[in-house]
Amino acid sequence: MTTGRWTDHDQEHYERPRRHTRPRTKERPTYDDAVDGTVVTVDRGRFTLVVGDVPVTAMKARPLGRKGVVVGDRVRVVGDTSGAEGSLARIVEVTERTTVLRRTADDDDPVERVIVANASQLVVVTALADPEPRTGLIDRALVAAYDAGMDPLLCLTKADLADPETLLSTYRSLGVPWVVTQRGSDLTGLRDRLRGRTSVLVGHSGVGKSTLVNALVPDADREIGHVNVVTGRGRHTSTSVFMLRLPGGDGWIVDTPGIRSFGLAHVEPGQLIGAFPDLDALTGECSRGCLHGSGEPECGLDAAVAAGGADPDRVESFRRLLAARSETAW
Repeated sequence: MTTGRWTDHDQEHYERPRRHTRPRTKERPTYDDAVDGTVVTVDRGRFTLVVGDVPVTAMKARPLGRKGVVVGDRVRVVGDTSGAEGSLARIVEVTERTTVLRRTADDDDPVERVIVANASQLVVVTALADPEPRTGLIDRALVAAYDAGMDPLLCLTKADLADPETLLSTYRSLGVPWVVTQRGSDLTGLRDRLRGRTSVLVGHSGVGKSTLVNALVPDADREIGHVNVVTGRGRHTSTSVFMLRLPGGDGWIVDTPGIRSFGLAHVEPGQLIGAFPDLDALTGECSRGCLHGSGEPECGLDAAVAAGGADPDRVESFRRLLAARSETAW
């Protein structure tokens, strides 16, 4: 018998078997048995969490897709959370972040890099000498802190090598708090500033950041680098972002690799004034599109300074931060 182009003896005459697949469902797992954890470091697709007091290795569950998971994230975890060698848990949910500290490689780089989530304080670690302080990086870090809604703190190291007053005079009008340290000094003042908070430490290589971390968390064992006597720059010692619990469990610090520049492509210059409520209140009469920088026509800050209603040093310092948004800091 022939039907169409095929005969009864042709294989194509018979209906091909259908693929048997499970029907899709809109129902998703509830993960009622998930436990809370905090991401403390990320290494090649594996995440180290702290669940209670137990370090747990985890991977990201497939349903999270391309959603990024970074140090500081508070997550929900299922699977083996015993922390035993060879165990592996799964991150199934990332809770809403309270803050996000970002930077870009350069000011024209559209790719934002999230450094850490849920931190409340940015500690800008700067050596007073060896290497010499670079105010460009300090300014940019402050801009990033204000943009992220984090409180800034200046931590000046190596005070035995130079007078801190020279640098502090530059930032005093901004109202940025500071602590001054030197090798072997009492760190009570710094500990008081870190207590009960999650603080991110950033700074150039060689400024003493790892030395501070080892002093604050004695079992951290972070590698300490040295400053090149020719270039005046430090060697990168920390190679990854790492979150450490302070002794007694009263706060966290996040150690970051030494950086050479702090890109701010993600920061809108017009939003920076919001971090200075007293100055923002003086801009009501500014023309549309005014960014409140130097040379802006009819800027309310200039009128306030002329009328004696604003501290000129504070306005100048704010405008320096605004200018840092478009200047390369090395």
